[in-house]
Amino acid sequence: MEPHSMKGYLPIRFFVPAATLLLIIMAAALPPCSRGEPAGELIIFHAGSLAIPFREMGRAFMKKYPRVRVLREAAGSRTSARKIRDLGKPCDIMASADYTVIDELLIPEFAHWNIAFATNEMAIMYRPDSAHADEINSDNWPQILLRPGVEYGHSNPDADPCGYRTRLTWQLAEKYYRIPGLARKLDQGCPPRNIRPKETDLLALLESGELDYLFIYRSICRQHGMPFVALPDEINLKSASLANYYRQAAVEISGKKPGEKIVKRGKPMVYSLTICTRSPNRAAAEAFVAFVIGPQGRRIMAQNGQPPIVPARASGKLERLPPALEPLLVR
Repeated sequence: MEPHSMKGYLPIRFFVPAATLLLIIMAAALPPCSRGEPAGELIIFHAGSLAIPFREMGRAFMKKYPRVRVLREAAGSRTSARKIRDLGKPCDIMASADYTVIDELLIPEFAHWNIAFATNEMAIMYRPDSAHADEINSDNWPQILLRPGVEYGHSNPDADPCGYRTRLTWQLAEKYYRIPGLARKLDQGCPPRNIRPKETDLLALLESGELDYLFIYRSICRQHGMPFVALPDEINLKSASLANYYRQAAVEISGKKPGEKIVKRGKPMVYSLTICTRSPNRAAAEAFVAFVIGPQGRRIMAQNGQPPIVPARASGKLERLPPALEPLLVR
């Protein structure tokens, strides 16, 4: 009996749709390292104090993943969160100078979890030719700032954590130096013209001579090579061991809704980040978060004066954490 004849049949391969065949050919033409890697635009909203380390991070990440284009937007952390929450702006990653901003303004609707990844501390930046720059130190700065003609500034507490941390610092300084009314006097001596949306907005005022001193993070002083007054640990919001001491200070700022107020208490500084629930590019976002809390990202943060938290700490709905991040975290 003759075998079944194949006459009149086309080979199966000719039934592969042309579009599918084209995709197979294009995939085969890609370099091996690019197959399955993240691609496209990655949108990151971050605190102004993360501008320099995240710029370096973005460049290093794009070198590792050349098919990704990192788009960064710096603003006060609370302002960044409101762009996501109130304005509905597309965003993949939100990185805050204060982890409570993500907890209070984004979780649970706009984010599921929060990863603490770095620390910082308050300091007072100045120019070599600032008024009384040759005298100021960690003991006498309250008296120097309150002298006639001395101009100092800080960021807006309602928009930026550095702003409310400045006022917390003033309250702690009143207790530490035992100067009754110091916080009120410092507040009165800082007019609205010396307050800006985020701490990095004030750098131009300092450099132009409009301000003599600026309350800002120590990391930014280092990044810009500017002289600064290092504050005692009891004041600078740096030390985890002083958490209970810091809680003595409290300031009132705007809440989630117009007209609403919330109280921010002093606590050790913790920077955090999350992936937004409506992230347009989740694959790239997960890869970037892993980069930030991994060895190379930690090295970049440390080089820019912001000590990394090792290992990074996760909170929130931990069951929603991407599995690829689990080995890099503690809960």
